[in-house]
Amino acid sequence: MENMLQHSTCQNFGTDCKELIAMIKDPYAWPSFATELERVETLLICFPDFNIIHVPRARNQFSDFLAMTARSFHKKLHFIGCSIPVWLPSPPHA
Repeated sequence: MENMLQHSTCQNFGTDCKELIAMIKDPYAWPSFATELERVETLLICFPDFNIIHVPRARNQFSDFLAMTARSFHKKLHFIGCSIPVWLPSPPHA
């Protein structure tokens, strides 16, 4: 969300993590994540019409592949764009 603010006013997000959606909708039910959720609540103010939906991993294989590839770099990697960077490996075909 923080990186999106630097590049776009996109207000729609998707995740395969149902718990994340539950945390955002009812942060007080997740006291052990209070610090993280406080930051999310602060960021939500910047998105006038914020929306987050559940996208099952089976329907989101390409995004899941990109996330796993980014984690393999062992350093922070931020990319926001409309196309896949040429330096990323091709995803396996389902």
